Amino acid sequence: MPELTQTELDNRPYLLYHTDGCHLCELAAALLDAADINYHAIDICDDAYLAQRYGVSIPVLKARNDNELHWPFNATQLQEFTGA
Repeated sequence: MPELTQTELDNRPYLLYHTDGCHLCELAAALLDAADINYHAIDICDDAYLAQRYGVSIPVLKARNDNELHWPFNATQLQEFTGA
């Protein structure tokens, strides 16, 4: 995957907090991809604050307005959250 510029990252409406090897995070990413939702994945292990905040609740989808959708969620809940 090519590196994104900061502007491209800033234009993504959602953040998916995850970590590598998390099967639930992979399921969440698959739901987002299937719904064609533009997001940026953030590995919480790269940031001590994020690891503390989300360590037991990932995956978490965060919108620009700071609303969060915590796992478990399905396609219907994702659609309601994103309006997609």
